[in-house]
Amino acid sequence: MFRPVAASLSLVLGMAAMAAPATAQDEDARIDAILSEQPVFDGHNDLPGKIRELNNQRVSDFPYARLTERFKADVATDAEMMKAGHVGAQFWSVYVPASLPEPEAVVQTLEQIDLTDRLIAANPDSMAKALTAEDVRRIMASGRVASMYGVEGGHSIANSLAVLRQFYDLGARYMTLTHGESLAWADSATDLPKSNGLSEFGREVVREMNRLGMLVDLSHVSAAAMNAALDESQAPVIFSHSSARAVTDHVRNVPDEVLQRLPENGGVIMVTFVEGFVKDAFNQWWAQEAAEKARLEFLHPDQPELVDQGMQAWRNANPAPKATISDVADHIDHIEQVAGIDAIGLGGDFDGVPSYAIGMETVAAYPDLFAELLRRGYSEEELKKISSGNILRALEQAEAVAARLQTERGPSEVLFTESE
Repeated sequence: MFRPVAASLSLVLGMAAMAAPATAQDEDARIDAILSEQPVFDGHNDLPGKIRELNNQRVSDFPYARLTERFKADVATDAEMMKAGHVGAQFWSVYVPASLPEPEAVVQTLEQIDLTDRLIAANPDSMAKALTAEDVRRIMASGRVASMYGVEGGHSIANSLAVLRQFYDLGARYMTLTHGESLAWADSATDLPKSNGLSEFGREVVREMNRLGMLVDLSHVSAAAMNAALDESQAPVIFSHSSARAVTDHVRNVPDEVLQRLPENGGVIMVTFVEGFVKDAFNQWWAQEAAEKARLEFLHPDQPELVDQGMQAWRNANPAPKATISDVADHIDHIEQVAGIDAIGLGGDFDGVPSYAIGMETVAAYPDLFAELLRRGYSEEELKKISSGNILRALEQAEAVAARLQTERGPSEVLFTESE
């Protein structure tokens, strides 16, 4: 699925000039030059959650500079790999489970913000906290990773715009409206709807995020919620880690009818590397695996060991198909054709899933994806937009909208009511 390139005299002359194929060394040098000038700004990395899970929230003995053997099998991110991947800015997810009671979700989200603050403070030579697009550009230019936070799910604000504002003050620069479960005011892609997309309070959340300058993240939400947020938002929206539903028919991906609205909004879809979201055969395998687990749990409701044994036997007999860098690039091609080059970013979801596309196993792999895109005909300027140009532009536009709105109105005093 290579992007079509219009025939022209300059193209013909250029092809003639390149009669001898570029060497891998030449390609690597071009990618290095492109990403040195415009490093990657990744939309979603779950390393804070991994540290919480694997190291009991401690950063003091977490080897971020370079992973030790204890962590290498389970973690895809460290400073050395970030440098190799030319990652210059990162939205760190401060995710907590949507299954938590909402007051507890607020506490745990604050803990995750604190954990990430401590991680940055412990590694001042390789990362620094950013609050504005200007901060991101300055920190990237210094060779460090500019770090912003993403609250992954509206359950983390417990129906309170005051909590939303406090998260913004602590460094959150986007919030995903839902995670895996629908809220009283916003519908998830992976749960039954409650609000026909967004309730009136949900729309007020979007309006308040616009006023703050916090990007509205529509990964995880239903198509109806995507459209409702686009109807409401005066600032660009983002999808921090989603891909194209027309290429892989998964509900977490974005349908063409929504992609077509991004140019007018200025929004950015940050293509992810989750195998079930980028390769349809893996998505089908996922569904079959879930069905087999449900069957075994029905047959053995009080014998989890038999379920585990049965699932292992099933996986041995039915190995998962693997996604590739080419599959990821297919999604970028499709989004470029439907929404245009200005709508594309990258959100790997590293350290948030158990497996990745072949060749995209760690944050060090970004240059290989850009090499694939270069071979498909993307120009250097287009690659710079994908790496970080587009998301920085969207962030700057959101900041400009916020500056205007803050001259027009103060903080929202709307309260959530149970009638929602």
